[in-house]
Amino acid sequence: MLLKRFYFYFLAIVLCVNLSFTQNYSKEKFDKVLSYLSESSNLNLSFEKKKELVLKAKELASDMNSYSLMLQCNQKLLALEEEMGHKDSFLKLSHENLQLAEKFKDTATIAQINKNLGYYYFDREVDSAHFYNHRAEKLFKQLNDYFNTATVLLDIALLQRSAKDFTGSELTSIEGIMLLNKIKNPTKEVIRKKSFFYNNLGVVFNGLEQYDKSIEYQNKSIELKLKLKGNNKAAIDFSKNNLGNVLKNAGQYDLALKTLGEVLEDESLESESPDFYAMVLDNYAHTLYLSNNKEALPGLYHKALKASRVNGVDAYNSIIILQHLAEYYNDLGLKDSAKYYGYEAKRYSEKYHNDDLLTSLLLLSKIEEGDIAANHLRNYVRLNDSLQKSERAIRNKFTRIKFETNEIEEENIKIARERLWLLVISIVVIVASFLLYIIFAQRNKNKKLEFIQQQQQTNEEIYNLLLTQNEVVEDARALEKKRISEELHDGVLGKLFGARLSLDSLNTNSSAEAIKTRSQYIAELKMVEEDIRKVSHELNTDFVSGSGFRDIIKTLVETQTVAYGLEYKLEWQSTIDWDEVSNKIKIHFYRIIQEALHNIYKHAKANKVNLIFKLENSAICLSIIDDGVGFDVNRAKSGIGLKNMNSRIKEINGKIHITSKKVEGTTVNIDVPIS
Repeated sequence: MLLKRFYFYFLAIVLCVNLSFTQNYSKEKFDKVLSYLSESSNLNLSFEKKKELVLKAKELASDMNSYSLMLQCNQKLLALEEEMGHKDSFLKLSHENLQLAEKFKDTATIAQINKNLGYYYFDREVDSAHFYNHRAEKLFKQLNDYFNTATVLLDIALLQRSAKDFTGSELTSIEGIMLLNKIKNPTKEVIRKKSFFYNNLGVVFNGLEQYDKSIEYQNKSIELKLKLKGNNKAAIDFSKNNLGNVLKNAGQYDLALKTLGEVLEDESLESESPDFYAMVLDNYAHTLYLSNNKEALPGLYHKALKASRVNGVDAYNSIIILQHLAEYYNDLGLKDSAKYYGYEAKRYSEKYHNDDLLTSLLLLSKIEEGDIAANHLRNYVRLNDSLQKSERAIRNKFTRIKFETNEIEEENIKIARERLWLLVISIVVIVASFLLYIIFAQRNKNKKLEFIQQQQQTNEEIYNLLLTQNEVVEDARALEKKRISEELHDGVLGKLFGARLSLDSLNTNSSAEAIKTRSQYIAELKMVEEDIRKVSHELNTDFVSGSGFRDIIKTLVETQTVAYGLEYKLEWQSTIDWDEVSNKIKIHFYRIIQEALHNIYKHAKANKVNLIFKLENSAICLSIIDDGVGFDVNRAKSGIGLKNMNSRIKEINGKIHITSKKVEGTTVNIDVPIS
C-alpha cells in the first residue's frame, strides 16, 4: 500500500499547485479531464477501462499543457498499477513526473518524487536509495519542510545502520529528532516518526553494545507510541521485542523475560502475525537458555520454528531459531542434532550471504571437529573480511554520494548565485541605460524647447523689426504726404485761389466773349481746385487699421517673386482684423508664405502664383496656387520645407491640405482658427 500513500500525498500537492500553469485550457476540456478522472474511480469498472479513462484524461491534459492535471493523471495511473501489482510502472511514471516537475520548477513535487524513489530503491538498490534520499533531503531543507526532511533522514539512518555505519546512523537520527522537535503542535504522524528514530537509536546502540543507551531509547520509543491514539499495539509490541532483546544482551534476563512475556500474552498474536510471534518466542526461549532456565526448552524453540514456517517455507527469522537450536543441542552434547540445525541454518543463510551466514559458520566451527571445524573457521574469517570490505565500500559509497550530492548542491548554489549576480548586473545596466536615455532625452528635449523658444523670440523680434520698419516707412510717408498736402493747400491752392479772384474781377468787362472766356477759366480753375483739395484730403487721411501686416506680406511677396522670376497675384477676399490676430499666428503665416514661395521656385518650375486670404467660420484661410509641374501627393516624400510648414501649422492649431496634379500645378490650403 506504499504507492497508495504516495498517491494521496501527491494529490494534496497537486491541488495546491498554482493554476497559472494551465494557461491554454478551455473550460470544456478542463471539465472533461476531471470527469474522466472521477469516472476512473468507479469500483465497478475493470482495470483496463479505468486505465483507458485516465489515459484519455492525460492526453487532454497534455494538449492543454496543464502541469497540475498531467501530474494528477500520472498519480492516478500509479495508483491503478499498484492495485494490480504492476511495480515496474512506478519507475516510468515517477521519472515522467520528475521531468514535468523540473520543467515547471516545482521544488516541492521534485523533492517528494525523489523521496518516493528512495523508498522504491530501499530494499532493491542501496546506492540509488541513498542518492535519491540525499537529493530529497536537500530539497526539503530548502523548503523548510521539517517533517519530510526528517522522514527522509529516517530512511538514510536505516540504510546507514544496515551498512554497520552506526555512528553515521546515530548522527542522522539525532538530526531527524531535532527537526521534528521544531514542529509546533506535533501531529500523530510527527510523534510516530519520532518513535521510529528512538527505536533506530536503540538498535544502533545495541549493535555498539552500549546497552544502557539502547534501553533508554527503546523506552522512549515505547513511551511515545503509548501516547498515540488508536490501535498501536503492533508498533508497541515491536519496540518491546527490541527492548527485550537488548535486556537479554545486557544480562537483565528477568526484566527481558517480563518484557517479552507481555508481548506473548496476546493469544491472537500467533495467528495474526506468526512470523513476528516466532521472533518474540525465540527471543524469550533464548533468554531462558542464557539464564540457565532450560525446562521449557527445546519445546519453545521448536514452537517458534514451526510458527516461522509460512505455507511450509522457512521465513528469514527461522535462521536465528535454527542457530539457537544448534547452540542448545551442542551445549547438551547432542552433536547430531546440533549439526543438523547448524547446517540447516548455514544452508538457508547462504541465500543472503550476510552476518547470519557468518554466525552459522562460527557456530559450525564450534560444533564440528578437526579439519571440518578448521575449514568452517577459515570460511568464517574469509567471509568476515569480505563483509567488512563490502560494508566499508558501502559506507564509502554513502559518503561519496553525500559528497557528490553536496557538491552538486554547492554547484547549483554557485550557478544560482552567478545567475543572480548576472541578473542584478543586467538590471543595473538596464536601469543605468534607461536613466542615461532619460537624461539625454530630457537634455535634447530641453535643447529643443530652448531652440523653439529662441526661434519664437527670433520670430517675434523679426516681426517687431518688420513692424518697426513698416511704421518708420509709414511715418515717413505720412510726413511726406502732409508736406505735399501743405504745399498744395498753401501754395498752389492759394495761387489758384488768387488767380480765380483776379479773373473774377475781370468780370466787369461786359463783352460777351470776355465774359464767356473768363467763365471758362474760372470753371477750370474751380475744377483744379477741387481736384487738388481731394488729393490733399486723401494724402492726409490715415491708413486703415491693420494695413501694416498686409503691407509686410505684400512686400514679402513682391520681393520673393521678383527674386524668383514669378508673376503674382495677392488677394484679400475678406476683411480680416489683423490687429485682433496674435503675433504668433501672423509670424507663422509670414514664414509659411516664405517657405511656400521658396518651394515653388525650387521644385514647381511655375510661372505664376496666386495667394488668397479669406475669413471663413472664424478661421483665416490661405490658398497658395501655382501653375507648376505638380507632383504625386501620395508618393512624395516630405522634405524639410513641408515638415517645417506642417510643424508651424501644428503650433497654431491649423490644418493643411495639399492637392496637386502633374502638369496642372499645386494648391495648398491652410486653415487657422483665430481663437
